[in-house]
Amino acid sequence: MKDLKELLDEMEARFNSVDFIADDPIQIPHSYSKKQNIEIAGFFASIFAWGQRKTIINKTNDFLSRMGEDPHDFILNHADEDRLLFSDFKHRTFQPVDAYAFLEFLQQQYRQGESLEHSFSRHLNSDSPSIEAALIGFRQEFIDQSGAMRRTLKHLSGPQTGSSCKRLNMYLRWMVRKDDKGVDFGIWNTIRPDQLCLPLDVHVERVARKLHLLKRKQTDWKAVIELTENLKKMDAKDPARYDFALFGMSLSGEY
Repeated sequence: MKDLKELLDEMEARFNSVDFIADDPIQIPHSYSKKQNIEIAGFFASIFAWGQRKTIINKTNDFLSRMGEDPHDFILNHADEDRLLFSDFKHRTFQPVDAYAFLEFLQQQYRQGESLEHSFSRHLNSDSPSIEAALIGFRQEFIDQSGAMRRTLKHLSGPQTGSSCKRLNMYLRWMVRKDDKGVDFGIWNTIRPDQLCLPLDVHVERVARKLHLLKRKQTDWKAVIELTENLKKMDAKDPARYDFALFGMSLSGEY
């Protein structure tokens, strides 16, 4: 068997390409050019990222289409009654009441600042080894500002709940990672790629366990840290790039 780093580097190079975009929810933010629209489209694409990828893409497009051509303008300037545009939107357990809470939260965030970047990064210190504090702080801001009922909070998980935070880790990978492959955006600069954590979904978990990169039995935040730390041994500056390798290896059926 190939050396593990050699294998993962080869698989990352294979799957981290523009060909990956066509069948993945990341295609949705790629349809925008304005920074804030990329952020908003990517945020909802990640929040809705459970179930089949085709369904996730269709539901996210449906949600964003209700905002018009400029989601940022809608978020910033819509009135409370405009939220009724989402009164019949549903995706699995995501209901209209959840949509209202997310719209309230995002409106407050964008009225306070130009980018969602600082909604995460302001909770980090320069010596923070991971984005854990950013996820905790961001979720707490959501609780404080969204008016969300308890049922809505399951759609925005945090390490403080023990969750693996797959969806937010994926979102931050999209916004933070920088390379020349054309998939991740790399439009945020106040979070370092070495602080990112792996989005731990069923595909990544299965291959990670097979390759002995993950031994913890529970699929929780501690498992995310274990996997990320093991991948840092192969690339201390950009461990999240191996998300492409692990995810792609599972989808291809080769591992």
